[in-house]
Amino acid sequence: MKELSALVGDTGGEGLGVIPFSGEDYKLLGVDLSELSELERALEEAGLDNEIPTLFIAEVVLAYMESSRSDALVRWAAERFPRACFLLYEQTRPGDPFGRVMQQHFRQLSSALRSLAQYPDCEAQRRRFSERGWTECSVMDMNEFFTCCTPEDEQQRVQALEPFDEYEGMEPSWTPLLPSMTAPRDGAPVGVAGSVTAAVCARHSEVPGLRRYGHHSVLMKPNVILTTGGFGEEDGQHCRMRNFQVLIKHRGCWKAGCVKQENPDKRWDGRLYHTVSCLSNSLALVVGGRTSPSSAGLGMLWLKFPDTSNALDLDVITVELVPVQPAAEPAALRWRHSATEVMFRGNTHGKSGNGCEQYLFVYGGRSAMEPVLGDWYFLHTQELSCSVIPVEGPVPASRHSHSACSWRGGALIAGGLGAAERPLGSVFFLRELEHGFQWQRVETHPLLIPRYSHSAHVHEGKLLLVGGVWLHSSSVPGVTVVDLMTGLCSNYTIDVEHLEWPLMLHNHSSVLLPDEEELLLIGGGGNCFSFGTHLNPEPVSLSLSHILTRH
Repeated sequence: MKELSALVGDTGGEGLGVIPFSGEDYKLLGVDLSELSELERALEEAGLDNEIPTLFIAEVVLAYMESSRSDALVRWAAERFPRACFLLYEQTRPGDPFGRVMQQHFRQLSSALRSLAQYPDCEAQRRRFSERGWTECSVMDMNEFFTCCTPEDEQQRVQALEPFDEYEGMEPSWTPLLPSMTAPRDGAPVGVAGSVTAAVCARHSEVPGLRRYGHHSVLMKPNVILTTGGFGEEDGQHCRMRNFQVLIKHRGCWKAGCVKQENPDKRWDGRLYHTVSCLSNSLALVVGGRTSPSSAGLGMLWLKFPDTSNALDLDVITVELVPVQPAAEPAALRWRHSATEVMFRGNTHGKSGNGCEQYLFVYGGRSAMEPVLGDWYFLHTQELSCSVIPVEGPVPASRHSHSACSWRGGALIAGGLGAAERPLGSVFFLRELEHGFQWQRVETHPLLIPRYSHSAHVHEGKLLLVGGVWLHSSSVPGVTVVDLMTGLCSNYTIDVEHLEWPLMLHNHSSVLLPDEEELLLIGGGGNCFSFGTHLNPEPVSLSLSHILTRH
């Protein structure tokens, strides 16, 4: 109180009644805002002049009131103050996973958000004011405000205050898959070509440890899927995951298998946002990842599996972790990147002959020094050394949290977050030439809506984009099919009627089983630092046969 008095000039004496503090030109009032007659008396006692320009600021205030009482307050302010502006800051979207977690948090504090359900979005808030005496009303969410109304230098200053990369925790990403898709404010309507049904394919009780996000899942061999890393639930606690999980499909059903990590002194380090590339039935390479935004120098690891053709013969799948010497450090000191298998016929290792050689095309991501990267490396899969291969064409914008797929010996890059944390909607094809590669933009129609933190696959000339985050829309992407020959985009929603919980499709992993035309969704979710964490509890299967045959 001494600091406040020094700033506003205490007039002396102790405050009484509804004015507990009075300064020269500053007064604090203690009034129940739902009792308008008491509010008017308090303002008169404080000497407020209704005729002068007045600013009302309600920072998460009206949401705690019954909507009938908060509506009356909004109307009262419009009627009593002819020259006034009302600045409101309030929660939206109560029905999405973030909104549900948030409401549960406030109910536990016995402080429910009573008017949130009636005013769930920007348009509802606009109607609220325009129907109660306010002549003009402009509404935007915080992402739009930060992007459009905050100077770029201020954005950079704020982003540099503390290392942070939980982008999927931003409010628009906590959106459930809905039965319809709406258009972004700055784009054309999103056409919906149909839907696919989501079905639980393996119960959580049978698959402990798959409640996680920021992980990676890879098809080790037919019907065997390994999941590594991420943040999730282990032994009843939220933590960085140190145990691997494996799903095995047997007689049409997915079951959990056991994974034993050899060499207890070389166990998994709990990294997130890494990549895993399965180079054979017995060998996979882990590239990059981080434990925290300021700890990303994790390098590469070999994962070695038993050399057997049938994992179902094993009661326990054994994985040996072998650190890689830092020969390719620049390629590995990153996270939220991609690593895609490409083939190159040129000679980069002094070998004779014209045979194809396999490389991992490590692209983009972010590092402890750079918030977004646009560089790339060709990592020779046998020697684990970086090769210099010429690349022509227009270089894509720097990005992370994008997707990458192998196609025709090259790589397809789609979406991601670019500079200033802006979602991207571009698709690029890294095409093999005789003496190198060439960037080539894939034109899509309608234009692909910018998105990030999705997954992607290629099936018979079609690019499948799965889930992700897009802004300025009341739904998230389901499955988008891009015909790579014609560029035609078709959007499909995901029918979640048979799920008992909201399906969050970002920070997830997905595995395409092309023979069955089935897509397996593993994990996914996000963290809100104020209200809690949501993790998809069970793997989900999507049957794609009917949408793939349409193209």
